[in-house]
Amino acid sequence: MTGSELRAALGADSGLPRVAMISTHGFVAAEPPLGAADTGGQVVYVLELSKKLALLGFQVDVWTRQFADQPPVERVDERVRIIRVPCGGPAFIAKERLHVCLPEWVENALRFVRQSALDYRFLNSHYWDAGLAGQQLCRALRVPHVHTPHSLGVWKQRQMLTDFPEGAATFEATYNFAERNHSERQIYQDADLVIATTPVQTDMLRRDYDVPLEKLRMIPPGYDDHRYFPVGSPSRDAIRKRLGFEGKVVFTLGRIARNKGYDLLLRAFKEVAARDTEARLHMAVGGERLGAAEQGLLGGLHELTRELGLDERVTFDGYVPEAELADHYRAADVFVLCSRYEPFGMTAIEAMACGTPTVVTTHGGLFRILRFGVDGLFADTFDAADLGLTILKPLRHVRLAERLSRNGAQLARSLFTWTGVAHQLIGALEGRETVGVSLEELEHSDSWFGPVEPN
Repeated sequence: MTGSELRAALGADSGLPRVAMISTHGFVAAEPPLGAADTGGQVVYVLELSKKLALLGFQVDVWTRQFADQPPVERVDERVRIIRVPCGGPAFIAKERLHVCLPEWVENALRFVRQSALDYRFLNSHYWDAGLAGQQLCRALRVPHVHTPHSLGVWKQRQMLTDFPEGAATFEATYNFAERNHSERQIYQDADLVIATTPVQTDMLRRDYDVPLEKLRMIPPGYDDHRYFPVGSPSRDAIRKRLGFEGKVVFTLGRIARNKGYDLLLRAFKEVAARDTEARLHMAVGGERLGAAEQGLLGGLHELTRELGLDERVTFDGYVPEAELADHYRAADVFVLCSRYEPFGMTAIEAMACGTPTVVTTHGGLFRILRFGVDGLFADTFDAADLGLTILKPLRHVRLAERLSRNGAQLARSLFTWTGVAHQLIGALEGRETVGVSLEELEHSDSWFGPVEPN
């Protein structure tokens, strides 16, 4: 594609201020195959935030890697476009190894920017691979670099060493922690603004990465409030019938990955099943296409289900298209975020927004804002009895379930819409938001991320 053709495709002369989102790994598309390798909540975050920034008057370019037979440019809507830049050949490259070919990506992206006369107000990179790319682009273009980590290498490494000490010798070869942790430190020091998404991240960025307070902000992820909302009992009954949900349904969903903790949920559900004969577990795990490693993990879950004697009580629903997600949340009696570690937990917020009583892991950031028994419930996913008995509570107690449904939906609407996230990001760049605050300060504040002055 020539420079003039690209400029026409991108609408470079729209006259609107332009910003760039950089998310180099996974399958970034207008309709992403959620659940595919390296394609999950981060892709949703980038696309939804881009759409809301567009509604606020910006032209948004989402920059990613081109591979397979993907087109170089794809329109998301009138003001949001995906630009795919090749590097490293036509094959998929896992996010742990993508950094090796990012210099080529930066060179090609910079050429596209200059040929197309694109003028950016700022670049927002997502995850450490895109952070490396964004760092180089911002230096060349002399524009501010905003970085959103989404997850932290140090945290993931600690959790995995605690959870699987016997596998420590293989972690470096699989997850490339040494390179990741070194790169993250460099990115956070060089970026103009670092966006944490939870209190836990905020604290770790200060304590473990020495991120200066003046460049740190905390802005939670969001959800689409036009799609995720509660419905009345007649509508819910019709949805359950259509989906084939019977009994008291415990529901979880997400991509197949070891850290998602589905094996922990199965062990916890054995506790539930022993106490409630009507309880059923529906697991919508995996994407439209599963690689060999993902198929192996799914096979292990099926085997564990048989070992636990839960074949008749557990259903593997497989991939759920995005258009069907809200109805699956609404049809469930309890949603469980069972991750071994989870920086935030977008699915839990979506479930709460749909009025579904929600249980989240204590090994993550979201539980810090929940009032136990009021907005939601939380439990230690490594303790099968704790998690199982916590799941059982809203199944047994109708008034508790109603309170969690009502208050959870209200909390989601008040804190986590994408429009609010977009306003906070622009406000942080314009100096209208408070600087990042520590976990201790947050725990003593009147709201989770309200205006708290630093010590």
